[in-house]
Amino acid sequence: MSGGVAVEAEDCGSGFFIGLPDDVLALISAWLRPGDLCALALCCRGLHAAIAASERVWLAQCRRLGPPPHLLSRWRMGVRSYRALCRFLAAVAPLLGIWVHQNPELGNVVCVIWGFLSIVGIRVIPQELGPLGLDAKPLLWAPVFEILADANGAPSRFFLHGRDCGDECLYPGSVRSIESSCNVLLLEADARHMVSTCPSKQHLFPARSFPAISESKRPSLARQYCRSYATVIYRSLAAPRASSLPFSRLPFRDGRRLLELVAARVRLKVPRDLASAPLFERSSFCDDASLLADRRLELIEMLKLNGGWINRDVAELALGLMEHRSAENINAIGDRPCPAAHQRRAFSSIAGYLKQFMGRSSIPSASCSISRNGNSSGSSKNKHAQLDEFLRSGDIIGLSLRATHMRLTTYRAWPNMHDSRIALYKLPLQGPMAGREYAGLWGGTFGWPPGQPSEGKSEKALFFLLLSYEEVEGHLLLIATKILEGTHYVLHPNGSAMFIAKMDEIGSEAFPWETSAESLQVEVKNSYSGEGIVSGYGFQYPGSKPGSLFVLQNGLLAFVWKESKSVLTLQRVDLQELLKKGERVPVLPPIVNFAYLTKSYSNVFAGFPINSGIIQFT
Repeated sequence: MSGGVAVEAEDCGSGFFIGLPDDVLALISAWLRPGDLCALALCCRGLHAAIAASERVWLAQCRRLGPPPHLLSRWRMGVRSYRALCRFLAAVAPLLGIWVHQNPELGNVVCVIWGFLSIVGIRVIPQELGPLGLDAKPLLWAPVFEILADANGAPSRFFLHGRDCGDECLYPGSVRSIESSCNVLLLEADARHMVSTCPSKQHLFPARSFPAISESKRPSLARQYCRSYATVIYRSLAAPRASSLPFSRLPFRDGRRLLELVAARVRLKVPRDLASAPLFERSSFCDDASLLADRRLELIEMLKLNGGWINRDVAELALGLMEHRSAENINAIGDRPCPAAHQRRAFSSIAGYLKQFMGRSSIPSASCSISRNGNSSGSSKNKHAQLDEFLRSGDIIGLSLRATHMRLTTYRAWPNMHDSRIALYKLPLQGPMAGREYAGLWGGTFGWPPGQPSEGKSEKALFFLLLSYEEVEGHLLLIATKILEGTHYVLHPNGSAMFIAKMDEIGSEAFPWETSAESLQVEVKNSYSGEGIVSGYGFQYPGSKPGSLFVLQNGLLAFVWKESKSVLTLQRVDLQELLKKGERVPVLPPIVNFAYLTKSYSNVFAGFPINSGIIQFT
């Protein structure tokens, strides 16, 4: 090459990339996703060694995944490396957001946020607000579950929160799987095989040894947490493998019985000081890092003493299946079956075949397809499995979480949910963008001025609405879906559209009020025609009447019903920040605390004295 400098090919390849300073390599990697970075590490051994050993490269990836940046250095102390921390953050990131269930109708909203080297599921309690709104009255919440990282960054263990006999309890379990596109979070039982009986070989978490805690401020920790090895065992487990008999095949009644049994056997009563410790950083003014780190260490010790597994024999005995199993063993004894028994089984097999054949021929058009969620029509795989058959698929039984993607139908941004699954469903949250500025989570109350009590009432019900855009027949609609209602008795179905605004149709009505609460002139920036919810043909089938959506100053939205002049005033809310400033209240029993499946029209989460039940952080 004339007039130029010849550059060796190897200088432009991986050698040149590896030779970059660590700071420059970290800046470049910050523009890559973790998967892209792993793919780059597979190019050659040199790149693999450089990327794997660089703490700054993986620190940059951790910052991209969204946890509090100032806590990353503290979180790093609980795992082997920043690469392990990145593994955990990337694995649990799909769980962050808002999860819901249809029941109770007032609303069942669980917000998953970052904890301390963990994620925490927090339920928002339906409530009423005074004249000053959330500025004067904190948002009430209760914990549902939390998932912890192990030393290698795997989200392998979780705690289910619950209440038993008036005491705050934790229920340990395992995380079976988390899919990147998950939209359903299932609480299930998991049957596994034992590999080792030596607890010392288990290295789930790098933490202080038990004697170190025993000799410190908590000398009674072992006595409080350790349970009988006759019912609760701690084992080194084989990696989860696909089961030919999933928990979803069990009848709902049997599955619930098994969950309640396992939860009762692995229950850990939590001391009051640990129960009152914060689960996440409350605000920048509170130095919660030390409290959160100490709490995490105690949770790790609880897992070491009680891994959350029970023997299969214990489960069979408690569920009344031991006699059935003994009868099967007795029938299996003998050198060979008698001829009469052999003939009876032969005739039964022929009869079963003919019955199955006749059943198929009588419905030739039945579909045999099985969807991802396990529902099927005309397939033998959809038949319920026996409880004893499920228990025999493993040596030990425990609680488990499984986050999966299912094909769900929706109606106006609200998913249609299964009645027989103990599950939470993720709401797709649209972000504001040009032309769709009002998408997101909004909160507010009825009445004008905002927050002013109605006649004879000192407080107003708090509503949380999910605003999302949808195109229908070429028209852009803004749909306000109710996900929480703070009344004592529900007025509107959960997941119903409180109003629908036509964003391409300018409203013709004037805003009924001229001044706000501060006697300031009301400024209307935009208005749109629409329809608002009213009583229709029964509770489940509400009707609608004309109204208008007004965009006011200070970012407020107000929907006004044309005839009644009722007004619903909304402001955009940051639910995570509200929870950080909120107050914790007691929880329900563990299974219903995860998903309340019973149809209810009242506030089941406030079935306790709020004032006396609030847990104050120390």
